[in-house]
Amino acid sequence: MAAIGISLYKYVMKYSPKNCNYFNRDRFVLSNGVESMTLDQLKSYHSAKLDSLCPGHPEIENEGVEVTTGPLGQGLANAVGLAMASKNLAATYNKPGHEVVDNMTWCMVGDACLQEGVGLEALSLAGHWKLNNLCVIFDNNSVTCDGTADIANTEDINMKMRATGFNVVDVYNGDTDVPAVTAALIAARLSDKPTFVNIRTVIGFGAHNAGTAEVHGAALGVEEVANLKRSFGLDPSKHFNIPQDVYDFFGDVPGRGNTHEVEWQANLAKYRVEYPLSAAEFALRVAGRMPDDWTKLIPRKEDQPSTATSSRKSAGVITSVLAQNLNAFLVGTADLTPSCNVAYKNKVDFQSPDLETSCGLNGNYSGRYIHYGIREHAMCAISNGLSAFNKGTFIPMTSTYFVFHLYAAAAVRMAALQGLQQIHIATHDSIGVGENGPTHQPIAVAALYRAMPNLLYIRPCDAEEVAGAYIAAIRATETPTVISLSRQGLTQYPQNSSREGAMKGGYVFTESDGDEFDVSLIGVGSEMVFAMQTRELLLEAYGIRARVLSFPCTRLFEQQSRHYKLSVLRPRAEKPTVVIEAYPPNGWERYSDASVSMASFGKSLPSNEVYEHFGFSAEKIAPRVRDLVEEVRQDGIGVLRGDFRDFNGPPRIGHCY
Repeated sequence: MAAIGISLYKYVMKYSPKNCNYFNRDRFVLSNGVESMTLDQLKSYHSAKLDSLCPGHPEIENEGVEVTTGPLGQGLANAVGLAMASKNLAATYNKPGHEVVDNMTWCMVGDACLQEGVGLEALSLAGHWKLNNLCVIFDNNSVTCDGTADIANTEDINMKMRATGFNVVDVYNGDTDVPAVTAALIAARLSDKPTFVNIRTVIGFGAHNAGTAEVHGAALGVEEVANLKRSFGLDPSKHFNIPQDVYDFFGDVPGRGNTHEVEWQANLAKYRVEYPLSAAEFALRVAGRMPDDWTKLIPRKEDQPSTATSSRKSAGVITSVLAQNLNAFLVGTADLTPSCNVAYKNKVDFQSPDLETSCGLNGNYSGRYIHYGIREHAMCAISNGLSAFNKGTFIPMTSTYFVFHLYAAAAVRMAALQGLQQIHIATHDSIGVGENGPTHQPIAVAALYRAMPNLLYIRPCDAEEVAGAYIAAIRATETPTVISLSRQGLTQYPQNSSREGAMKGGYVFTESDGDEFDVSLIGVGSEMVFAMQTRELLLEAYGIRARVLSFPCTRLFEQQSRHYKLSVLRPRAEKPTVVIEAYPPNGWERYSDASVSMASFGKSLPSNEVYEHFGFSAEKIAPRVRDLVEEVRQDGIGVLRGDFRDFNGPPRIGHCY
């Protein structure tokens, strides 16, 4: 890939190695050359040095790295997001004679990225949107880990890319033909479509085992490295030595980069004079800042509904007002606009302006409503590119059913790993989706997202907690957030619920009458209603005093002070705690002694009936809680230590439900 690198860095890319955060730089999905990448740093590759800038895969926290690619296909989808970001900003802020955003995105891929489903999902969208500021460079060496690529893949990739909507350019000697590679990349910058450059290369070029899978990951060995150096006229006795003529060859790059920056700043100064309002908003976007008064857009508590309302509908109200008023929000859906309630008044779709759809849903590049189609994985991976373009410039929002976040999990994990802010709207989040059945009832998905580091999984119980979830997500500038929402109508609790409490992750929803109590009930999301109904029945039927806690986000709760957590949980009272949630009880052992939970997949029944079928009713829960309270009264709280009680019992092996 040396010829490709020379073409990009010497002749084609617009970048500034002295300032890798230059806003209008071309984005290259791999990494950029920077001052901190020294020869000493190169020596640290595969070392135990904690300050090494040479990890096994590029990592975004290292200077000059645009995205952490890692799993194959992710970087390709990220690149589509980066190209989208440029298109949207240019369409929003560029004025005649003032192109404040006009950068390209270059993405290096191999056979593997083009085999991964997420990469192909993203490429399909790039071609559909005619993102002509995207160039995919195929390092076509026909080798994968197991052998030559044809053991699993014999498709005509050029035909496939043309069918997707790309211009295709062939380069047949990618090892040494720098002029041909450069000409192909320059053509990409002038293209009316995204460009796919198919560059034939030989892996391990110059080595005796070149072109084989052995050179893919194994070291060449001391002797072979020496022979390779001799064949290229280098001194084999010198290690980590870069000849002066190489430095001389690239010597003009820093100055050229500085010129790019100076010219852009000068253009920006003229732009501020002619378009002061647009320039002020653009400056805020470049700085990655929200307007100071954004919290005024969140509905007030007194304006929240008082009748049963699904949390997806409550979330839709907030999404709508944010998207209408703040250009940083790009709202997308995996073909579920009506179900996820994410459309907003006067929305403009992000589309190629040349497209005329059969249904009349057209748009342009300034649009901020994104139809991803049925591509959940690519939707979230593309959102990573949007987030990474410049932190805070975009806050992408995605939407699909919660169960389909299993498809998207790899991309959401990469967002969490990179500290990228985004909001994932996850609707239909419980067995309450009813007749859609066990395939759509997301029993185990919450456990995955609660376990994922650096991610907020928030499951609000009513509209007021939804408001708190959005505020928490917008303030979490280094963290993706999944907001888990119901399809079915939820009872509203204006006297109990609190956005401030939701932002703390867990809080006292209602105390028992007086300071004394016999049991704490934890209600979560859609199942809060059962906690509140059980509380009433326990008092009426058994004289048992229950307090109710709401726990929309355990991770936020763990960020609170020890004093606060103790005030909510009150463990020193030595009374039992029971969690009520229609998911497996994994993790709740930290806060409770027993659960009313799910130990199986769901069932195709209407919402009320499916909850009843799985034991979620006050009439079934209250007697079990009573028995637990009586046991603790008799034997003390110690009887439950090491004996977490699952009231719904273990699953029947081999049965779905």
